[in-house]
Amino acid sequence: MTSLRFGAFLPPIHPLGENPTWWLRHDLDFMAHLDRLGFDEAWIGEHHSTGRDLIASPEIFIAAAAERTTRIRLGTGMTSIPYHHPLWVADRMVMLDHLTQGRVMFGVGPGSLPSDVAMIGMTPTESRELLEVHLDIIQRLLAGET
Repeated sequence: MTSLRFGAFLPPIHPLGENPTWWLRHDLDFMAHLDRLGFDEAWIGEHHSTGRDLIASPEIFIAAAAERTTRIRLGTGMTSIPYHHPLWVADRMVMLDHLTQGRVMFGVGPGSLPSDVAMIGMTPTESRELLEVHLDIIQRLLAGET
């Protein structure tokens, strides 16, 4: 029988009007705490538009968390790939793979907040269509295509 595994999802939601620097430090300390507790993985979300969602780049957050942890795997939960150029997404994930010594996991999605989609001038339908297109490009890039 395999052992039970544990994971956590860190939504980037925090109280409005409070110090974002304090909350980001708190979230990084939480990642270190999960690592010490023996959690197997943690997923970090991406949001932009509400003022409560402080993690605009899960990749940057993961790089900081990786320096504070030793074994926990850290994932983008998720990278909203329609909002980003696929080459730069693939490039950042490869770099993170090196920085985390293989502990990064790549989760993708279309973006879940309509206000995020509207901020960049898209509709939810366009975002979902671009997800498929960008994911195909990213997969080919990671497989070695140029």
